[in-house]
Amino acid sequence: MNSYKILFLDIDGTIIRPDNTIEDSTKKAVSQVQQIGIEAVLATGRPIHEIADIARSLNIDSFIGYNGAYAVYRGIDLFKKPMSRESVEYFLKTAKQHKHELVMYSSTKNHLTAMDTPSMEAFKQKFHLYQNERYTSSVLDEILGMTIIASSENDASLYNTGKDVYLSQVNMEGFHHCFDVIRDNVNKGTGVHALLQKLNIPREAAIAFGDGMNDKEMLAAVGESYAMGNSTPELFSYAKNKTTDVTNSGVYNGLRSLGLLD
Repeated sequence: MNSYKILFLDIDGTIIRPDNTIEDSTKKAVSQVQQIGIEAVLATGRPIHEIADIARSLNIDSFIGYNGAYAVYRGIDLFKKPMSRESVEYFLKTAKQHKHELVMYSSTKNHLTAMDTPSMEAFKQKFHLYQNERYTSSVLDEILGMTIIASSENDASLYNTGKDVYLSQVNMEGFHHCFDVIRDNVNKGTGVHALLQKLNIPREAAIAFGDGMNDKEMLAAVGESYAMGNSTPELFSYAKNKTTDVTNSGVYNGLRSLGLLD
């Protein structure tokens, strides 16, 4: 008898391939576990308002977005945790000082410090961001998460994040100069824990797949965790298991190893 109740899936590099498609094996795997009663949840750094097409393609209606700042279960909001205005102001000031760009996310919009620079256009295209507007201070208290578009992959050191925040490099080819801002007390792991508590599901009955360092807390919060073969190398120590690449049936092979697939 299946003892697993819930499956958490990162998006980019886990179910979405570099060409922005989802493997048929991944769709098949998600569908089969849903048929045996396992709830599938997308757990992502992306804003929830921009992942509707992905969710529809996998028949998923529960989400942990913005790296754990906002959770929705079957259409019902569970929690929403904006960043402090002091933290947002710090990143705005530091990004401006180093001529970096910020993509900030509220629950309904993407708020950009630049609208049409080449680097911003590339980011919007890659991550399918459409609900965009220029940032203004009127949304200062509504920011759930943010991504820094820096100049090089070494630029994380320019930010003095302190003990409560860290920068997670975006694990996508061509975007290693971009960094998600992650809070210690608001991340995918805290989001997973809150959802498990809400549904009264023990961590041993939860499965998670991820590929980037913003997934490390999520992988530690569940009973069965899988790092994709294409993961940031530092992530492997946080996962119980390693599966194949996102381009080589990684999710399917991981779920099959648990005896959940035909």
